[in-house]
Amino acid sequence: MSEGVKEENQLYDEINITPMLDLAYVLLVIFIIMTTASVQGVKVDMPHTVNSAALAKPQMRAITVTSDGSVYLDAFPVDMAQLEQRLAQYKSSNPELPVVLKGDAAAHYEKVSEVLEICKRLDITEVGLVTKKVVE
Repeated sequence: MSEGVKEENQLYDEINITPMLDLAYVLLVIFIIMTTASVQGVKVDMPHTVNSAALAKPQMRAITVTSDGSVYLDAFPVDMAQLEQRLAQYKSSNPELPVVLKGDAAAHYEKVSEVLEICKRLDITEVGLVTKKVVE
């Protein structure tokens, strides 16, 4: 019998790990795509300013007002009552709750002022407005 051919019942002394590595690479790519997709939030066209400072702080909440007047809290759609309720919950756990308001440049000013009024009612004093820096 030839040395290169193994009998049908003979054990193999090697393991082919290529399919296992292919699965690991596919799972890695899926996790990377899902992580980056969930972090981005809601896309809006922000107004431009010349000077802007970084506003990111731990436990910060982001409120987004889109051009059609929809309001999102941390990328989840809410109405004004839900927004006030959830901000009150966050405020009870963190008395110095920082909030960032990200409004579309074409957003209705009335919606933005309603959000600011809710923050004022809940005594949220750390409110930042997000803008896009103009490159000179």
